[in-house]
Order: sequence, then structure tokens, then C-alpha cells
Amino acid sequence: MNNEDTYIDKYLSQAARITELIDRKAVKNMVDILVRIRKSSGRLFILGVGGGAGNAGHAVNDFRKIAGIEAYSPTDNVSELTARINDDGWDSSFVNWLKASRINAKDGVFVFSVSGGNADKNISNNLVQALKYAQEVGAKIIGVVGRDGGYTVKIADAAVIIPTVDPETVTPHTEAFQAVVWHLIVSHPLLKANEMKWESVK
Repeated sequence: MNNEDTYIDKYLSQAARITELIDRKAVKNMVDILVRIRKSSGRLFILGVGGGAGNAGHAVNDFRKIAGIEAYSPTDNVSELTARINDDGWDSSFVNWLKASRINAKDGVFVFSVSGGNADKNISNNLVQALKYAQEVGAKIIGVVGRDGGYTVKIADAAVIIPTVDPETVTPHTEAFQAVVWHLIVSHPLLKANEMKWESVK
């Protein structure tokens, strides 16, 4: 077996191990929170940067279309996002977007982040500021994060930390399993409101 094949086998074996280690109770807590948000006609604001931003845009679609939850992401509107960054700065870009969205106690914030945010290390400080404000207004906070979960885990109502099985692949595994977890959530019997296309085709 050459090095390339060895890496493929190692990566997929690690993915299988992560699947075994994911905290099922944390996932269930996230489902329960989202059920309550939908029941109260709350909205879901999904935040992420880098790969997490891409996941956020995809998740917005799934929560709206499959779970019937009104959902938005600041990174889906590049004009507003870049205007806020240009005029006010990166750190405040998400929190000011939440303020303009009039986030309130009926709503929720869903974070996709490898670090979870860390103001002391100046990592994803825009997430930290947004989460502080969300907590102030009483919005629920959930997330799928990597490493130690950062600031997100410290204040979240429920969060899944993607277990680190290899320090060399923290980012790809975390971002990949963010998709695994949110797809699990939107297809959960308590949340799925609409059938998906290929599951409905006979």
C-alpha cells in the first residue's frame, strides 16, 4: 500500500471513529431547542466563516426547506457583509447584522466554527461578539465546533464538539461533520416538516 492509499484509509478510518464518538445527547438537545424555536415562530441565524460560511449557506436552505424554520446567514449577502466590514470592521460585522435583524429571545443562533471563537487569541472575534449579543437578548445558542469548542461551548445552550482524532486533520473533519450533524438534525422526525425530493420519488 503506497502513502496515498495509506492516507485515504487513515482519513476514512478516522471519520468512522468520529462518528462513534459524537455526543448523541448534545445532538438531541440541539433538536429539542430547534423544535421550540420553530414552535414559537422564532428564526435561526446561522454563523460561520471560511468553510463554516459555506456550510451556513447550505444549512439555511435545509432548515427553511426541510425543517420549515425561518433561517438566515450574514455571509449569504456579500454586499451587506462587505459594506459592514469596510465601514465598521470585521469584528463587529456579525453582531451589527444580528442587531439589524432584530434578534430576540424567540430566535436562535447556530454556529459552524472550527475554533468556536477565541477573543484572547483574536480568532473569529466576530463570532464572539455576535454570541455575546445573542446571549444578552436571550436567544438560544447552539453550534458544531472543533478542538475545545472555544467561546461557543462556554455559553451555548447545546453544542457538539467534533472529537479530535488527529491534530493534522482537525479542520477538514470538523467542517465535514458539521454537515453530517445538521443533515441529521433537519431529517430528524421531530424536525422534518417536508419530504426531500429523492426520498419522495418512488
